[in-house]
Amino acid sequence: MASKHQSKRVIYAALAGNFAIAVAKFIAAGLTGSSAMLSEGVHSLVDTGNQFLLLYGMRRASRPPDKAHPLGHGRELYFWSFVVALLIFALGAGISIYEGIVHIRDPEPIENPVVPYIVLGLSFLFEGASWYIALKEFRKSKPPGSYFEAIRQSKDPTTFTVLFEDSAALIGLLIAFVGIVSAQYTGIPELDGVASVGIGLVLGAVAIILARECKGLLIGEAAVPEVQSAILRIVKKDSAVENANGVLTVHLGPDQVVVNLSIEFHDTLPIPEMEAAVERIERAVKKTFPQVTALFIKPQRAQTFADWRSRLIN
Repeated sequence: MASKHQSKRVIYAALAGNFAIAVAKFIAAGLTGSSAMLSEGVHSLVDTGNQFLLLYGMRRASRPPDKAHPLGHGRELYFWSFVVALLIFALGAGISIYEGIVHIRDPEPIENPVVPYIVLGLSFLFEGASWYIALKEFRKSKPPGSYFEAIRQSKDPTTFTVLFEDSAALIGLLIAFVGIVSAQYTGIPELDGVASVGIGLVLGAVAIILARECKGLLIGEAAVPEVQSAILRIVKKDSAVENANGVLTVHLGPDQVVVNLSIEFHDTLPIPEMEAAVERIERAVKKTFPQVTALFIKPQRAQTFADWRSRLIN
């Protein structure tokens, strides 16, 4: 699990790179009239705004609990990450595709062709550096298995959102390069507009993937199975517990997990000892998993929990 410091480092790196790149791309688009370069400028500008939104979401999510939100504000980060996905789709993809179609219908030859090559080269260098930082931080918290599965299991949307944005940016730069070269050497300026549409389609695909992942987090995802199993093992070690029936978990944020335990205590256990056991279990779980911000224990028979779980699943 990526720490807040690591996540902010990734976002700040992407923010600085995208802002500088956006300015350079817009200047190049103005000098050359390239549709693909203009789409790339819009793409980088949208990414810059997205990084501000992610930082805003992290700040809002870190607020302490209050009367209206007794479990905290962790899901604000998931909300703003979902907004980022929508912006990539509506602004990044939408404007790029629209701009491409306009230039296909009314093509203009590219002027000063050396300028976009210089900008594309510098952009690829800056985007590559940002992508490497995001990938490096993501690897630190990546569990064994494929990257796709790691993204599906990740509860921190900031790191994988920046990773997806930078990956889309690198692909977009390659598409823009191919479009500009093709338009220049074939004398078919429409190819520059086709490249712009291609960039828009890439952004649309990335936005759909991000929206899908953020939607799951926003609705509420359980902690990974390894964490749930470890919590049950901690419960079973307590001498007052006859059986750890099960555990229900939900992430309110990357570092905020709510846990609900069903426990069958020994039938002869006095109430004061049961209360002491509840306190011991809570301390032990939170010591092992500091991200557990709230823990609720329900004493009940194993069969009662099994019947309830069966009705819930069916």
